[in-house]
Amino acid sequence: MGKTAMAALAAVLLLAAACDDAGQNTQAAGGGAAPPPPAVTVAAPRVEPLIEWDEFTGRFDAVEDVVVRARVTGYVQEIHFEDGQLVEKGQLLFTIDPRTYEADVAAANADLVSAQAAQRLATDNLNRSEKLVSGRTISESTLDQARQAKASADAAVQAARAALARAQLDVEFTEVRSPITGRISDARVDVGDLVIGDNNPTELTRVVTIDPMYFTFELSERDYLGYQRSRLTGDMAEARNGTVQVELQLSDEDEWTRAGAIDFVDNTVNRGTGTIRLRAVVPNGDGVITPGLFGRLRLPGSPVYDAILVPDSIILSDQSQKLVLAVNKDNVVEAVPVRLGPRELGMRIIRSGLTPEHRIIISGVQKARPGMTVTPQEGRIELPSESQGAGSDQ
Repeated sequence: MGKTAMAALAAVLLLAAACDDAGQNTQAAGGGAAPPPPAVTVAAPRVEPLIEWDEFTGRFDAVEDVVVRARVTGYVQEIHFEDGQLVEKGQLLFTIDPRTYEADVAAANADLVSAQAAQRLATDNLNRSEKLVSGRTISESTLDQARQAKASADAAVQAARAALARAQLDVEFTEVRSPITGRISDARVDVGDLVIGDNNPTELTRVVTIDPMYFTFELSERDYLGYQRSRLTGDMAEARNGTVQVELQLSDEDEWTRAGAIDFVDNTVNRGTGTIRLRAVVPNGDGVITPGLFGRLRLPGSPVYDAILVPDSIILSDQSQKLVLAVNKDNVVEAVPVRLGPRELGMRIIRSGLTPEHRIIISGVQKARPGMTVTPQEGRIELPSESQGAGSDQ
């Protein structure tokens, strides 16, 4: 190698050494250091005393629902109500032409007077016969005939009185009155219509009570058995005595603003559906509920206990398993398998997996991975009613 080539190689090695020194100085200055652990917000699970509720769909029914029908035949003379109004028990609704029945009362009264006259005559004849038979003026058979005539006269009086009472009832039935207090439907007939009161009586209208109301729903066989076993252990009250309180809402309501109590549990399970029928009594002072409306009911599914709650937004899925990320004492992320319960108070109940001592990640979940070291910052899980959006993953 010539002197010129040797000089060129020495220059290249010197330049490479200078570059290595520069790179080492840069690393020493921190330009290539690993990034710090990501910051996350951690908090203990929220613990709240609560009752779990089971929800059911059902229908509202009137406590009393009466179809008003004609009890006598005749022409409608008057209608005494406005369609859809509130009526009182005993209020006059329809008048059916009573003249035919008033004539029947007069005839029955005359028959009674005649029967009473015959009764008096038979009584006098019997009294005379009893005196004469003692003096052997008449025979015993004649006395027996007098006694028979008296008994027949007594029966005739009773029959006449019954016929008069029946005729008076028919006159009473020409005034059709409301059997209950409630809201009346429209009139099914008009003035002048002929209504029938015999074997197939004419429907005149319908009256339903409005306060309180019934709410009827079905309970599955499995749920029913669960409630029965809880009742036997003393955790739940007996539903049949009206002590189980429930909450209800209409189809356009978001809050459980109405309250009631279970007052009836059927005595058999429906073999076709595997359900049993229950009924709750619900006050309807505002008159909003109408028979036939659908609604939702919830009843206590557990006694009061301390439930562990977390936001839905921090729950992760790993195939069929649900996970929550927690930070241990070394600030390392751990995946905690959990079993979920229903939502209460706007949060998710954790059946198992978490304890109040866990430090779960409530913010920054997307930056954390199991086994990663993080920089935890203390936070607090707030209920939606306390602060909108607090404690959720951002």
